[in-house]
Amino acid sequence: MSTVPPGGPALFVGTDTDYVALVRPALDPADEGVRLAAREAGVPPEEFAGPGDLWAVLVESGGEGDGFELPGVRDSEPAGFAERLRDGLTAASGPFTVDGGAVLRLDARPAGAAAYAFTAHVTPPDAPESALTVETGPLPVAGVLADIDAFLGSLA
Repeated sequence: MSTVPPGGPALFVGTDTDYVALVRPALDPADEGVRLAAREAGVPPEEFAGPGDLWAVLVESGGEGDGFELPGVRDSEPAGFAERLRDGLTAASGPFTVDGGAVLRLDARPAGAAAYAFTAHVTPPDAPESALTVETGPLPVAGVLADIDAFLGSLA
């Protein structure tokens, strides 16, 4: 169902090849950009390691991926999106939509017993002409709910 990279909070909706994800990566002291910033600041890279504060949207469709940063997004916004998705999955018996603002909308529809398929509409804030649509196959509701709870727990 989802593959969560180590490091920071991440909510993946989809499969290994077709997904949309909200992530807040952790800073890795081995990353060259972190090492360069630490050198410029005159501190060891380990001081920069830990939770990042910049959210991003990652998208993959048919093995082709892309992503973009979401400057200024607070933890409460991805948490609210996840909570609305959880509410939709637990209350709905039919299709529903979770609005994530100008950059993300998730349409959910029943796809068999205890499963939903999703269509993610993703619009990069700096390139609206590059809007993407990602279709997922059926995902078990119980698995998506477990991922949402783990994501929300990682923000607590």
